[in-house]
Amino acid sequence: MAYYGYHRTSTKEQHLDRGIHEIEKYCEENHLDLVNVFTDQQTGKNFNRPRYLVLTEDVLRKGDTLIVTELDRLGRNKQDTMKQIQLLREKEVRLMVLELPTTLMDMGKFDNALAKLMMETINNMMLELYASMAEAEIEKKEKRQKEGIEAKKARGEWDDYGRPPAISQKKFDLEFERVIKGEIRPTDLRKELGLSHATFYRYRKKFLESCDGEK
Repeated sequence: MAYYGYHRTSTKEQHLDRGIHEIEKYCEENHLDLVNVFTDQQTGKNFNRPRYLVLTEDVLRKGDTLIVTELDRLGRNKQDTMKQIQLLREKEVRLMVLELPTTLMDMGKFDNALAKLMMETINNMMLELYASMAEAEIEKKEKRQKEGIEAKKARGEWDDYGRPPAISQKKFDLEFERVIKGEIRPTDLRKELGLSHATFYRYRKKFLESCDGEK
């Protein structure tokens, strides 16, 4: 029997160290021989992650234990997460989730078959509950992001979804001074700056508003 850890973050900007440390600390405190911690920096919406696939398809064997800090580090889609948990059970691989109460994780200490069955049932319910919470959290986050994007679009602050501003307002203001001085026509400046008609006139509007504010 071997112990393996798995930790995932959604982006490369997020650090893996905290999760790895939690798993290593838990194993050290409980005298568990941790073989390795596999990590991915990828979305938790699905399980097509390179290191996770290596871990589950090539490394884990019957009797092994997989440790994760939180259930949403495993996955954020409830249906897929529960399916993965079932696949681990079929491989007879034990899943330990450190955020769950220890008594629920450590079912091996129960000798009485009925008590063990009861605790396993409670554990399964807890796993499903936490999977539902993880899925609800990502849905809420996506809803907030969508609302924020729509609000920016409505205010004319987001020309194309996901793209950074074409140029800074400060740079535009400096360039537009050439139009004010009669050195270049607005249409020619727009083409020179590589801006769409809507984007150019949005910058122009802000420029004129700032000029009015200084009067």
